[in-house]
Amino acid sequence: QLQLVESGGGLVQAGGSLRLSCAASGRTFSSYAMGWFRQAPGKEREFVAGISWSGGRTHYADSVKGRFTISRDNAKNTVNLQMNSLKPEEMAVYYCAAAAGLSRTVVPSTLREYAYWGQGTQVTVSS
Repeated sequence: QLQLVESGGGLVQAGGSLRLSCAASGRTFSSYAMGWFRQAPGKEREFVAGISWSGGRTHYADSVKGRFTISRDNAKNTVNLQMNSLKPEEMAVYYCAAAAGLSRTVVPSTLREYAYWGQGTQVTVSS
């Protein structure tokens, strides 16, 4: 079992930045591809960004390309999401997730590919 705990959410003005972190424990973190998803009220959970277990490949939703950056530190068992130029419509609960059994360059982007999920952290963007 892999446990994931997100942190770093909060209130920010439109155009501002936040850095989310996800701490993992329980299994070999470095063998998991990691992803960030978000879910706004009344909407489906959607993919935001992902990173391969090696850290060598990343993938972003089109809506966040150029503004968000995902990174990981396998020595510290953490994955981060730097979010810049935030928009009010990006207010949501952000979730960290882990996917196992993949090659070193694969970055999954669908919910079903991720087996472990954190509890989420709220991001509120005021206009």
